[in-house]
Amino acid sequence: MTPFVAELLGTALVITIGNGVVANVVLPNTKGNNGGLISIVFGWMIAVFIGVYVTSSISGGHLNPAVTIALASAGKFSWALVPSYILAQLLGAMFGALLVWMVYKDHFMECNDASAKLAVFSTGPSIRNLPQNFITETLATMLFLIGIFFLKPAGSDLGSLSALPVALLVGGIGFGLGGPTGWAINPARDLGPRIMHFILPIKGKGSSDWGYAAVPVFGPIIGGILAAIIYLQFLQ
Repeated sequence: MTPFVAELLGTALVITIGNGVVANVVLPNTKGNNGGLISIVFGWMIAVFIGVYVTSSISGGHLNPAVTIALASAGKFSWALVPSYILAQLLGAMFGALLVWMVYKDHFMECNDASAKLAVFSTGPSIRNLPQNFITETLATMLFLIGIFFLKPAGSDLGSLSALPVALLVGGIGFGLGGPTGWAINPARDLGPRIMHFILPIKGKGSSDWGYAAVPVFGPIIGGILAAIIYLQFLQ
């Protein structure tokens, strides 16, 4: 498996499990309906654990453009590989969103809430205030990436639990900072599924809310770069 394929499939795994949990919680007549934030956070923790564990030995398990750009900014990853990694992550996120739609297609048909349908694909703010939402995504991603810089590489000495620290970090950020915006902290995680929401023939889906899309795309990128600067200047 090449790093490109690993990043594509790993990101698809993350989105399929993570967004699948959201679908199970917010769509009607599912077994997990109204499961709440705890279900969603634990679902995303499992999703990231599986994605990183499967791909870490092949591609490094980035699965996130903010991670790729931050590592490159810190001199820990080649800038020449950044475009191919980001493309793979975006395509993987789109594929994962497609799988979630295929599994929950009947439940989408029964759902009359356009905002719930969009929530299965992309993040959205609890209180819409774009500057504040942008700051939240930037700071959440910055803290996430600072944590990443200090984690031991997956596979180093923890065996089958090598991806657990990353998953716990995602969960901690979600529990602590996920309330205002849904803690995208990953441009591909939001943009790829949002594109699929726009493309797929979902009855009554409403707007894909492109007016908000820049927040979970550029906020995490800036947060990752800030994390790299802080790490290089003060922490390494």
